[in-house]
Amino acid sequence: MFNVYSQKMNNVKKSFSIRDMENLSGIKAHTIRIWEKRYNLFTPERTSTNIRTYSLSSLQKLLNITLLYNNGYKISKIAKLEESNIPVIVREIVSKNSEKSHAINAFKLAMINFDQRLFLNTYNSLLSERSFRDIFNEVFIPLLNELGLLWQTDTISPAHEHFITHLIKQKVYINTEKLQMLEPTKRDKVFALFLPENEIHEIGLLYLNYEITLRGYKSIYLGQTMPIESLVDLMKYYDNIHFVSYFTVSPTKDELTAYFDKFNKIINTAGQSKLFVLGHQIQHITDDELPETIRTFNSIEHLTGTL
Repeated sequence: MFNVYSQKMNNVKKSFSIRDMENLSGIKAHTIRIWEKRYNLFTPERTSTNIRTYSLSSLQKLLNITLLYNNGYKISKIAKLEESNIPVIVREIVSKNSEKSHAINAFKLAMINFDQRLFLNTYNSLLSERSFRDIFNEVFIPLLNELGLLWQTDTISPAHEHFITHLIKQKVYINTEKLQMLEPTKRDKVFALFLPENEIHEIGLLYLNYEITLRGYKSIYLGQTMPIESLVDLMKYYDNIHFVSYFTVSPTKDELTAYFDKFNKIINTAGQSKLFVLGHQIQHITDDELPETIRTFNSIEHLTGTL
C-alpha cells in the first residue's frame, strides 16, 4: 500500500493558494475555510497583502481528509482524530476499497514536487494488484482529465504537465514494447498511427497503439505532426492500411473538410485505405458528410470495439 505522505519529497512548490487547494482536492474553497475556522484543521500563513497560503503538509493533510470525507467520515469526527492517525485510517480505507482516489492524489503530489520516485512507487504498488490497462483507464485517464483544469487555473505550470505526462508515456512505451516482441497474429489489416501537422498531444494515440498491438495487429507508430504527403511511402509496402489519428487542436474546425479531401486525393486514390479519427475536433464532424473510407470514434473503447 502507498506510504504516500510520509515520504521525503523535493518541495519544489512549497506554497499553495486556497484556489490551488480547491483544485487539487475537489473541496470548495468556502468549505476549506469553514473547516479551517470551525475545526482548526489547517493553519495557513498570510502574505503581506493578507492572502492565505498553505504549506505542502497542509495540502497532504487536506488530500487525506478528503479521502476520509468522501468515504463517509463526518468532518466533525475527522477533526477529533489525532493528526498522526489520519494517514493510518486512510491506508486502512484504501486497503479495503478502491485505490483509485488515493493513487490519483499520490500522482498529483508527485507532479507538484517533480518527484519521480513517488510516481514510480505509486505505479508499482498499483501494478502489484492491477493490470496496466486497468491502471491507465481507471487512474491515468481521470488524472489526465484533471490536468486540463489544473493547468487552466494556474495551479500547475506547463513544466508540471510535461513532467507527469512524460512519465505516463514512458509506461505506455514499456508495455507496448513487450507486445511488439511478439509476432502479429492478425494479418488482414495494418494500422498506421500518426498525428496531423501542428498536433503534439499524443498520449491517447500512444495508448491506442498499445491496444491495437495487444489485439495482435501490426501497428506502425509515426508520432507527432506528420504531413499527409509523408504517409505515401507506407502505401508502397502495405495494402489495406488503416490510418488512425487524434485531432485534439489540429486541424481546426474550418480546416477539417479540406484535410479529408486532401487525404483522399493523396493517400486513398484507390479506396483501399481507411482513416479513423478520434479527439476533441470530431465534435465538428457529421458522419453523414464523410466518405465511407473515413470514420470518427468518440473514445478508444469505441474504436477498439470494432476491431
